[in-house]
Amino acid sequence: MPNYSGVWSLPAQYQAVGNETWTGLPLAAGDIGMFLGGTGHLTTRGYIYITSTGNEVDFGDIRSVSNSSGCGSSTRGIIARTDLNNSIDYITIRSAGDRVDFGDRTTYAVRPAALSNETRAVFCGQSFPTFGNTIDYITIASTGNATDFGDAVLTIVSSSSGCGSTTRGLIMGGETSPNDTNVIQYITFASAGDATDFGDLTESKQDITSVSNSTRAVRGGGVGDTNVMDYVTIASTGNATDFGDLSVGRTRIFCGNCSNSTRGIFAGGDGPAGDVNLIEYITIASTGNASDFGDMTSACENGAQLSNVHGGLA
Repeated sequence: MPNYSGVWSLPAQYQAVGNETWTGLPLAAGDIGMFLGGTGHLTTRGYIYITSTGNEVDFGDIRSVSNSSGCGSSTRGIIARTDLNNSIDYITIRSAGDRVDFGDRTTYAVRPAALSNETRAVFCGQSFPTFGNTIDYITIASTGNATDFGDAVLTIVSSSSGCGSTTRGLIMGGETSPNDTNVIQYITFASAGDATDFGDLTESKQDITSVSNSTRAVRGGGVGDTNVMDYVTIASTGNATDFGDLSVGRTRIFCGNCSNSTRGIFAGGDGPAGDVNLIEYITIASTGNASDFGDMTSACENGAQLSNVHGGLA
């Protein structure tokens, strides 16, 4: 432990490393986007500062993460993890260190929709023990198993995406088995209850990702290596409108709401020529094609992304 001045002695640092409790130096305050795991990137924890551009910076190793979705609060990141289980893990965003067990979902789904405000994280998707329409939630600042929130408007097996504002969460697209859906549905974070139909995406897709500020949500990519992005205004209801194009159409972009009040981030994914290391950004308040941000540390797909300043937090 550090002394009363907050200084770690070398023996204490060595012991903490051996016990896997050493958190290292914290990241500077700012709008942090974080990328966790993924095929070809399984044990990597990296970050960017959303307000700038540049390549992903490695921030230490974690236990393998794949087929997962990210969300969280301004301090804690939540990983709705699969790997054939229903576990939920968390990280402290600005401190290096491994993911820590939070509890379990009430069901299991590959790449469930994960959405959050400062208080609650909500998950949607059910593929085990049977296909279903489960929505469940946790209180981010605590630990423990998820609690039933309500039911989705249709069965979502896997691979949908979530984002939202401080009050309303959106669940976009996904696999309904055997078909993909274009349905957008919404929930109110503060009150448990069934989801309500919001409108439709411009195409029926699974393996998508979405980003938001407090006003607008944007969906990008999806199965079939689509380059389409479309958007909705969160406080209203209605069908999505074309936003622009990703520079490379791809599926299984890192899943989670990685954005701030101005920019949305799309990282990695599986394109026509294989996995890519692209990081791209959009300006959420306008429309237009994605712009180059930088590169990930490796070409990868199927990881979780999150941020400490997304639309559910501001």
